[in-house]
Parts: sequence; C-alpha cells; structure tokens
Amino acid sequence: MTHTMSPPPRRRPTPPQGTRGVFSALLILAALIAVSFLIGWLLSGVAAQVLPGAPAYTILIFTLLALLLLTPLTYRLFPWITNWFYLLPALVFILAFTVLPVILTVNYAFTNYSGENSGNPDSASRTAVTLSADRLTVTLPEQQGQDLAEFLKCAAPTCAGATLVLFDEEASVPYRQKIARVNANTVTLAAPIPETVAAVQGTRLNRYEYVGLANFREIFGKASRALWPVFLWTVVFAFSTIVINSVAGLILGILLYNKRLKGRNVYRTLLFLPWAVPAVISVQMWVALFNQQFGIVNKTLGLLGIAAVPWLGDPMWAKVSILLVNLWLGFPYMMTATISALSTINEDLYEAAQIDGASRWQQITTITLPLLRTSFTPILLSGFAFNFNNFGIIYLLTAGGPAQEGRESTAQSTDILLSWGYNTAFVSSGGQNFALASAIALIIFFLTLAISLVNFRAAGVFEEARK
Repeated sequence: MTHTMSPPPRRRPTPPQGTRGVFSALLILAALIAVSFLIGWLLSGVAAQVLPGAPAYTILIFTLLALLLLTPLTYRLFPWITNWFYLLPALVFILAFTVLPVILTVNYAFTNYSGENSGNPDSASRTAVTLSADRLTVTLPEQQGQDLAEFLKCAAPTCAGATLVLFDEEASVPYRQKIARVNANTVTLAAPIPETVAAVQGTRLNRYEYVGLANFREIFGKASRALWPVFLWTVVFAFSTIVINSVAGLILGILLYNKRLKGRNVYRTLLFLPWAVPAVISVQMWVALFNQQFGIVNKTLGLLGIAAVPWLGDPMWAKVSILLVNLWLGFPYMMTATISALSTINEDLYEAAQIDGASRWQQITTITLPLLRTSFTPILLSGFAFNFNNFGIIYLLTAGGPAQEGRESTAQSTDILLSWGYNTAFVSSGGQNFALASAIALIIFFLTLAISLVNFRAAGVFEEARK
C-alpha cells in the first residue's frame, strides 16, 4: 500500500503592519487607480479616432471598466489588500477633486494658459478654405497684414509640426491635421485628409506653452500696485475680523451664560439668527442698508443731522463696512462657542472664589478667561485661516471695489488675495488669465502656510503636540 502525501497548504502572505502597512495599501490603491486611468485615457483616444463624435466622458467609462477588471487582479497579487478596499472610493475622490486640481494649478502657473491660449481651436479666426484634389494641400484666404505663419502662431517660419484645424460643413467636429510646411497662403499637410472629411473651414490652434517664471516676474514686477496692498489688507481684514468677532462673542457669551438672567434663551435665539440666515441673503440685505442715497443707515444718520456716509463708494468706508457685516455674520458663532466652553468649567471654582471675596470681574479674569484659552486657541486659528480666504463676503458686498488710484483693475481697494486671483482668472482684460491666476494661487498657498506656521508657533501648538 502506498501513501500519498498531500501538499502543505499555501501560506497567505503576511500583510505589512503599522504605518508601513497603511502606506503600502495606499500606494497599491493609488497605483491601481493610476493604471486604470491610463488605460481609460488610451482607449478613449482610440475611440476618438474611430468615432470622432464620441463624447468626452468616454474616458470615465473606460477608466471605470478598467478599474473593475484590475481590482480582482490586484486582490490575487496582494490578498491582504482586501481589508483596505474600503478606502478606494475615498481615494478616487481625493485624487480627482484635490490632488488633480493642485497638480493642474502648479502646472498652469508656469504656462501662458488663458482664454486666448487655451489649446482649443480659435473660433473667432475661422475662415473658408479650399482643399486640393490630393487632399494634401489647403489654401487659405490672404491674411491682412499677416503672413500665414504669423496667423497660425507657428513657432518656426515653416510651421513644420504645427496644427491646422479643419471643419466640415456642419462645423461641429474639429479635425486637427499636422502641417509639413507653409508657402504663401497654402498649407501642405503631413498626411492627406481622410475621404470622409469634407473640409470647408479652417482655423488656427490657440496653443499654450511653458513660459517658466514669467508669471511670477509679472506679479512681483507690479507688486506695489497689486500684491503688497492686497496682501496687507488681507492680513488686516482677517486679524481685525477675528479680534472684533471674538471680543463681541466672548462678551455676549459670558453675559448670556448667567443663569440668573431672565429670558436668556430668548436672547440667545435672537442673537443666533444672523448665523442661521444664509450669508448670501444677509449680505444682500446689508448692501441695500448701506446704499448711500436710499439706504436706511444713511437716512437714519440724516435724521440725526449727520451727512451721508459713502459706505460702499469710498475705499476706507468700504473696508469698515466689510468689518461690520462680517461682525454681524460671525459673532453668533463665537458667542455659541463661548457658551459651550463655559459649560465645561466647574462651578465649584466660582463658588470658592466668591467665598474668598472675589468680585465678578476678578472671577472672569482669573478663572473664565484662562480656562477659555485652551478652547479658543484652535477656534481663533481656524477663524483667521477662514477669513484670510473669505472670498464670499468680499464678492457679495463690494466685489473688491471701489476702484483705487494707482492700483490694478483686478486688485481694487477691498480685494483680498483670493478675490484678486478670481478677478485675474475671470474678470481681467482679455478674460480668463488662468496661468497668472494659478501663479497667484501658489503665492497665496505659501503665504497662508507661513502665516499658519507663525500662528501655531505663537499659540504653542507644536509644544503641546510634543508633550
């Protein structure tokens, strides 16, 4: 009798442990997503060649299919990754909505990407063309005051390697063709146009290219007219807002926490309303109230014999208006935070202080304020960071105005760094200067990072973390 020995069971690979395991799982999942996207991008490119009218979202469909097919393969290669697949949806959203925009912003900051240089066909320069019998030569009308190489924005005089965009009669689908050379007003293509394309119109491609540090040189070259005054007002705005709102919220919170105060819940509800009402509605209400001619604020001042104040028409008063409206919007939050923090303080401390003969003011300065410091430090730091980039109130109340002499049109008297970047990207002359706005965004990032580090160090956050 022969005995057959069964093979020993295969040992499952031991998953990495601790921090190494987390980073290994994230790296594998990120690689899975990247490979799936690469496959989706390649397949969508093939689909665009076969079906020129294929929608742009086909890349998402192919990427999703590749992800579904590669996920089981990843499991077979790394069986321990099963416990980490729950991170896959979150990782997809982080990469799509956080990492990718950051990468594009950094990339565009070193280009001339704008509405005029977008990488798309120039619809404004579209013109009729004539196609030769061999479908290799395209004749364009003579351009007034321009040679063909200048019209096509070619890097080289011969335009070799440049792109000519052609349209059929419906002018709905652009066909991009590589140029071999140009001569007078004729363009010789690198390859014949397919028989299926009835080219009747043509235009140039608005290419964007890398320009190095040109955008940053432009920003710092006119820093006295834009960067420095906007940065100074941004810091003043954020710091003043957090100080004023904190003081107001702290005083109201301490007053309304008094259990002997009658009707304190009614007062709390009424004072909480400015925070409950959407900011868009509140700010528009204040725009009407601050109207120089018809606003109720100036009408009330007129009854008191005070001249009308140009709340939103004068640079200084516009800044005061912003601080007042931001106080209206922000003090309820600080008041609520104060009341919540006060509820954590032991009442025995106040009773002991009262027995020792301490006055109400002494109790506040020796017990309340020191114990509130720990609770308020993160609130103040986060509030400063929020107001440093508080685009909403600037845009809704003053839109960055009014204009100020000696300043750029995109960086007016009440513009903060973020609204300056927005104006540069969407409102500047010529429109949509995304490259310059991306450079501004990078500067904002480093300034915000530096200020945050200073704030954290001043508040002793790092020392507490080391303890």
